[in-house]
Amino acid sequence: MYARIQPLFTIIGIMGVFGLALLLFTAPAAPEVIVSTDSAATSSSQVASAVAADVASTSPVAPDSPAVASPAPTAVVSSAPATEHEPATGEVRRIENPYSTPPQSFDLTNQQARDALVNILCTSGADSLRPISGSGVIIDPRGIILTNAHVAQYVLLSQSSAVRLTCDIRYGSPARALWSAEMLFMPTAWLEEHAKDITLERPTGTGEHDYALLRITGARNGALLPASFPFVPYDTREGITFEDDSVLAASYPAEFVGGITSRFDLYAVSSVTEIKNLLTFAENTIDLVSLGGIIGAQSGSSGGAVVNEWGRLVGIITTTSDGKTTQERDLRAVTLSYIDRDIKTQTGSDLASLFAGDVAAKAAEFRSNTAPHLMRLLIDELIAR
Repeated sequence: MYARIQPLFTIIGIMGVFGLALLLFTAPAAPEVIVSTDSAATSSSQVASAVAADVASTSPVAPDSPAVASPAPTAVVSSAPATEHEPATGEVRRIENPYSTPPQSFDLTNQQARDALVNILCTSGADSLRPISGSGVIIDPRGIILTNAHVAQYVLLSQSSAVRLTCDIRYGSPARALWSAEMLFMPTAWLEEHAKDITLERPTGTGEHDYALLRITGARNGALLPASFPFVPYDTREGITFEDDSVLAASYPAEFVGGITSRFDLYAVSSVTEIKNLLTFAENTIDLVSLGGIIGAQSGSSGGAVVNEWGRLVGIITTTSDGKTTQERDLRAVTLSYIDRDIKTQTGSDLASLFAGDVAAKAAEFRSNTAPHLMRLLIDELIAR
């Protein structure tokens, strides 16, 4: 069984996707006009329980595979927001005036997000593994990529000599293979639960523990690595992301473009949209945000960036509800506040501590101490098939 999800705040009434204030940036041209909406001045939100269901992962994608139908969590209407009092039990308070500078334009945010966005393409010589394409975002100038565990598990497998699998870190629009990468961190809890799904065309999950860190290690074709990689700074504070906030989502969706196009002519897309709903795996925390039926609600987008109006990464795309078109789906992202908390639960150290010091040595430690067990879980599943 997957984890239980509880909504923190829900949309009151029905809002069609054509009524959303969003703008699709179509690569490579920059937009002339940014359409955005005013955020509500919500100060707190009350946690309410809901019945949860499995949600279809948005990546990796085998280009010709159909989406797996999955019902969405049942929403519960929240109570009215608090204003002049301390938050009650089950409430999360918004951080007022979160930065010392005003919000920047989404033109600039779009450029910064795309500069840090990568496509992760893995191809195999084995029949049991299909080619997959996912997204990721560079969050440190040393070339550290944040993506989903269900994408990074293929990078992990590619480090095993027992598996014929090659993974490229691709960049730009169209995406071109520039770099190789190694595992820096992946939650053992995620793979111990989901290793059995490695051969499914489109596995399902909730997004819990579904994150991973990669480290760029080399350049393809003998080129030199840059001294510093473009990156998006992240914000792990609780309450930094709230319903009705405008955010930009950027990724490399590949579900509707076909297998050949996804490998040789894949472009990044980005959309400005509003956060529709707040979700939690426990209580009193914002762990997932709902982004609605934007163009990125398709396979290949997992690991993509969700960036706020100040250019800070506040989430990564992880799941989408079922639907024949992107308009009928609900794209969801796991928050950086959840990732930071969960890493501390898993390791005793938060994200900043993990990045402190020699990350190459930490990647080597993961490769020696953790990766063999995780690889064995995946390889055993491949052998069983």
